[in-house]
Amino acid sequence: MDEKKLKEYGGERPFFAKKDLTLEDIRIVDGESGLKECSNITIRNCAFNGKYPLWHLHEGKVTHSVFESGSRAAIWYTRGLVMENVTVDAPKMFRRCAGISLNKVTFSDALETFWDCEKVGLESCHFEKGDYLFMNSHDLKIENTVINGNYVFQNCNNVLIRNCRIITKDAFWESKDVLVENCYIESEFLGWHSTNLSLVNCEISGSQPLCYADNLSLINCTMHENCNLCFEYSSVNASVKGSITSVKNPLTGCIEADAIGNVVDDENARLPHDCVIKIKGA
Repeated sequence: MDEKKLKEYGGERPFFAKKDLTLEDIRIVDGESGLKECSNITIRNCAFNGKYPLWHLHEGKVTHSVFESGSRAAIWYTRGLVMENVTVDAPKMFRRCAGISLNKVTFSDALETFWDCEKVGLESCHFEKGDYLFMNSHDLKIENTVINGNYVFQNCNNVLIRNCRIITKDAFWESKDVLVENCYIESEFLGWHSTNLSLVNCEISGSQPLCYADNLSLINCTMHENCNLCFEYSSVNASVKGSITSVKNPLTGCIEADAIGNVVDDENARLPHDCVIKIKGA
């Protein structure tokens, strides 16, 4: 395998179409497309500041490296990439990628990251400024991760999320087949227009959650006092620990909690209008 060490590279496509290449203690300082169309690449202790460094990459591993702010849109159209102990300071990472595995990767500016991606696994990652994170992506498994950013997981499908902390707005809009377990979720308008969204052992905060949802499931979840006007026009089966502040015009299913503050059932209710709302043990 060809090895490059202890040097700076810039300009246009310095490693275009290279195969079986190891980069160690390398810095890409400027220019564009540093490793475009490469395959079987190993990257250790490197820094990237040029634009679009890893486009159309086929199989690679990046460890103990940093993507600086100048490396925006760094990884697009890539297949089969592992990243461990990496820092990302540039937005718009990962577009139209597949087979991505990240462990202990920190994103300080995750704006519009992971768009139109598939088969993504994340463990112990951290995202800041992650507006529109994971839009239109599918087949995602995310564990032990912190996400801060609005409008996350829009139009996603086949998603498993465990032991995560998600601070957002409008999460899971128009999502399909999503399972969220043992998570803290702070989000206004959570899960609107979703299909087959399941929340298990989750703590939920934010106003008007879980409306217009089809086949919504809550199992052993808790809802903060600010979760008001819940489940409007949703088909739902929900078992909530503690109280729900208010429920408004659910379509069908069953909602039960230890206490329910207010149930709005007015002239705007829609058919089938047969949701059972009850207090546990009553």
